[in-house]
Amino acid sequence: MRPQLLSVVVPAYNERESVERLVTEVEAALRPLGPFELVVVDDGSTDGTREVLQELAKGHPELRVIALDRHHGQTCGTAAGIAQARGDVLVTIDADLQNPPSEIPKLLAELDRADAVVGYRQKRNDSGVRKFSSRFANAIRNRITRETIRDTGCSLKAFRTAQIREVALFEGMHRFLPTLLKMHGRSVVEVAVDHRPRVAGTSKYGVWNRVFKALLDCLAVRWMQWRVLRFTARDVTPPRAR
Repeated sequence: MRPQLLSVVVPAYNERESVERLVTEVEAALRPLGPFELVVVDDGSTDGTREVLQELAKGHPELRVIALDRHHGQTCGTAAGIAQARGDVLVTIDADLQNPPSEIPKLLAELDRADAVVGYRQKRNDSGVRKFSSRFANAIRNRITRETIRDTGCSLKAFRTAQIREVALFEGMHRFLPTLLKMHGRSVVEVAVDHRPRVAGTSKYGVWNRVFKALLDCLAVRWMQWRVLRFTARDVTPPRAR
């Protein structure tokens, strides 16, 4: 699918060392495809990430810098970017560059056959502890929500902007976007994407906050699945005499 304008949304928290390379790689991947914007949401960074982004924006017209008032978390950063996006198609990606921006065209190509495309990391370049915690949390999510999404933790996803804005986001819900879209009757496909070692900085998430938060979030999503409204309606007003 070739959007009229593509928005790439990136929540960033203390990623000063990564954002310049992020801008460079996104531009290299997307300029051949047509108009795009890079919407980076600074989630209350304390390492100067915002200032680096503002300086980069002077020489990169596609870059937009959105600042949150304080550190809120990844879901809020993602939601703020979705709200600010101007494109008709929207892609999310993490600022750590473990998912290469060069994979974005692969997702866009699949939007012709689905409402959303989500990536799954085919060869993860992470420590054994991170791999285990991610797989464990993913298994919990799928078991409780009765889902089959292979890699809910992969940030690389593509949506039609109008459709993703129909989804109400709560804390922790960024991992459940495919499931929430399905609750709205949307179709989702999965695509294998590359995964690289982290080039700079450190992960902001550990084993235990994945496990316990995942359980609470899953129970919330399962409740929503149970209580979602499902109905059909049609206008049966009889024709009126002229």
